[in-house]
Amino acid sequence: MDTINIEEISIKQLQELQEIGKQTFYETFSESNNESDMNAYFAENNNSEKLKNELNNPNSKFFFANSNQKPIGYLKLNFNNAQTEINDPNAMEIERIYVLKTFQNKKVGQILLDKAIEIAKQKKNTYIWLGVWEQNLKAIRFYNKNSFFEFDKHIFKLGNDDQTDLMMKRIIFDSKNK
Repeated sequence: MDTINIEEISIKQLQELQEIGKQTFYETFSESNNESDMNAYFAENNNSEKLKNELNNPNSKFFFANSNQKPIGYLKLNFNNAQTEINDPNAMEIERIYVLKTFQNKKVGQILLDKAIEIAKQKKNTYIWLGVWEQNLKAIRFYNKNSFFEFDKHIFKLGNDDQTDLMMKRIIFDSKNK
């Protein structure tokens, strides 16, 4: 496989972000969910206005994993008040980490996660947290392998379907030894 490079996404790449966001989400969840719930989720969360606001938020960062100058995966990080729930200034949220199906099992997800961990260390965050659908066993195994552990649950609304996400975290710096 060609070299994978990570680049921060700019507002000029909004359309590419929308395309890979939709494709990776469908590839990951369409077999387990109905089309109307998937479409409702996208109408609300992948529209240009919402993504523009997220890209312009100084407390959110998006990154592409590129191969041959084409996005094959992406990562969204949230800090401070951009976090979807916890809003702990000592924490960082991984809101999204998705890889195109054809590039899964090729360490792309690991490269994106390593980027998130590197940023958390630079910012001296105490921990990273995320939500992962309880039925996404592959992702749960991946996070467990990377020292994440479950600490809570929350409801993730996919269209009209209330789904349970496991909330997982990884300690970056022990707050006593920061």
